[in-house]
Amino acid sequence: MIPYISNTDADIQHMLNTIGVKSIDDLFADIKPQHYPQSFNLPDGRSEYDVLEHIKHLARKNSVDLVSFLGGGYYDHYVPSAVDAMISRGEFYTAYTPYQPEVAQGTLQALYEFQSSICALTGMEVSNASLYDGGTALYEAAMMSIRITRRNKIVMDGGVSPIYRKIIDTYTKNLNYKFVETQVVHGQSSRDEIFKHLDKDTSAIILQNPNFFGAIDDHSDIVARAHELGILVIQSVYPVALGILKTPGSMDVDIVTGEGQCLGLPLNFGGPYLGFMATKKKYIRKMPGRIVGQTVDQKGQRCFVNTLQAREQHIRRDKATSNICTNVSLCALQAQIYMALVGRQGFKELAMTNLHKAEYARQSLDKIDGVKVMRSSPTFNEFTVELPVDASTIMDRMIERGFAAGFPLGRYYGGMDNYMIVAVTEKRTRQDIDNYCAALKDVLTGLTAEVTT
Repeated sequence: MIPYISNTDADIQHMLNTIGVKSIDDLFADIKPQHYPQSFNLPDGRSEYDVLEHIKHLARKNSVDLVSFLGGGYYDHYVPSAVDAMISRGEFYTAYTPYQPEVAQGTLQALYEFQSSICALTGMEVSNASLYDGGTALYEAAMMSIRITRRNKIVMDGGVSPIYRKIIDTYTKNLNYKFVETQVVHGQSSRDEIFKHLDKDTSAIILQNPNFFGAIDDHSDIVARAHELGILVIQSVYPVALGILKTPGSMDVDIVTGEGQCLGLPLNFGGPYLGFMATKKKYIRKMPGRIVGQTVDQKGQRCFVNTLQAREQHIRRDKATSNICTNVSLCALQAQIYMALVGRQGFKELAMTNLHKAEYARQSLDKIDGVKVMRSSPTFNEFTVELPVDASTIMDRMIERGFAAGFPLGRYYGGMDNYMIVAVTEKRTRQDIDNYCAALKDVLTGLTAEVTT
């Protein structure tokens, strides 16, 4: 692969002449110098070898062998070897675009099976063929609720991931929609706070289960109250937890979204990831993205087609259901292989393993002087702890001992600098947890000694 664009000066000049400008600099004439992005301040060119060595030098600064207790929406789950073996097959890498069903039956069937698995997992009636990631999927659900109700106010629980809330805020900053965020109480959704803001102008209430603090909840009462006022309920979920938790469908939730990274996708430095969305059948035409359906051909044989693709911005333009969403077929296929491999009973066993290991970690951390485990709400495999010092300081010291200790909450929540989320997956052994607790105890002892001296 050629690492650089190989346009000659003549090629560049020909393109400039075609669009009617004299130089490349003219393309940026409307940007004032004080507004130039830093990327404009490039150093003189260096050789390919120099650039590669520099990148390798930067990469060596990363800690890539830490024992991870990080969570916050992205988790260090085990990916079976069979998933990588299947997804690496050439047929999947070179599959033709699903626009043409006669030559893309394999891709369409895989997406259809993915949709079916998401429906089974969430207890919902219909699913689309995937979205970019969990955050943009939640934004799409919010916009979908506005299209359905024709109201412009959305209430969002404070337990929803602050990362997702930032994504929604970014996409809607210049739109005429009103967002109200409610506070959590003892880590869980505050019914009084939420009910106070639900009114005839509200399009939807957005919830998360388990929420960002790790707390699990039954939102059935919130759903019932919202439906009395004609308000839709959107719930962001953690798929692995659905192996044992009450499903959104059984709570009568209207739209379900989530991040599918935990379904057989590695952390991979932040992507590519996988968003999913499921809803009730009556809302299917308001749902963005592609929806693959099953039918029969002229010979009566089973086949698959793009039943709906309402998001097509290149066809509908300003009337498109969405101008940002698409499906990530290869990631969706990877998730489907994982879900088929694990199976219904396997999901339950996986969820129970995560739950039990997290409970062992909670009990172990609770025995350390200075560490307070927040136990006001039931949790799944992620929970919040309060530390005697800034959590970021603990993170730095624990990295030196080979652990990614958790997710410091002070980054997103004011007044919570000493709080940290700890996540435990099936990959963490009892020995890992014991070593983690011993290292944390040692770090806290050392910090206490520093303060004393």
